[in-house]
Amino acid sequence: MTAALQELGERLAEGNSQDVLSARVNAVGELVVIVSPAALPRFIDCIRTDRECRFSTLIDITAVDYPDRDKRFEMVYHFLSMYSNQRIRIKSCVREGEDVPSITHIHPSANWYEREIFDMYGILFSGHPDLRRILTDYGFKGHPLRKDFPTSGYVELRYDEVEKACVYEPVTLTQEFRQFDFMSPWEGAEYILPGDDKAEAGK
Repeated sequence: MTAALQELGERLAEGNSQDVLSARVNAVGELVVIVSPAALPRFIDCIRTDRECRFSTLIDITAVDYPDRDKRFEMVYHFLSMYSNQRIRIKSCVREGEDVPSITHIHPSANWYEREIFDMYGILFSGHPDLRRILTDYGFKGHPLRKDFPTSGYVELRYDEVEKACVYEPVTLTQEFRQFDFMSPWEGAEYILPGDDKAEAGK
């Protein structure tokens, strides 16, 4: 299987030299093809219709955030060929603020995947028919899966009895929740954790 994928990767790289930046079989035997962002729709349509590929089933689309890279985000697409029982992973690196071409006209099921990536990472998809948030509220600020998004968020939601409505307020954490103790009792801690006294008493 690995040899067949390697051969397929070489053929795709040769036949789409203007689109494919690299093609390799990774350590777990998956074919990974890196494509330029502008070429994504063209290449994805090619592997869908090519009779030797027929990667017609879109499994997933996601993104990865690398804040220290010049091209901060890495788009990741997974496809399956039901005809040859092979899988392919397509990656494409994009800068912050750079649009990614939508593939909804090729795979309609990409609609919600692209909306989720927009919601979680803030990546825009040009040509998407309805690009709006899908997991967070309409008034939500920020994109939760970015590495620089705080774990506590920026605002908290609560129901106000006076206004009889849900209201957003800036996050306020009391001091006791800001103190974190990462000591382990197995690393020479001087204190007794709750429940340890019972173990001592039972000896």
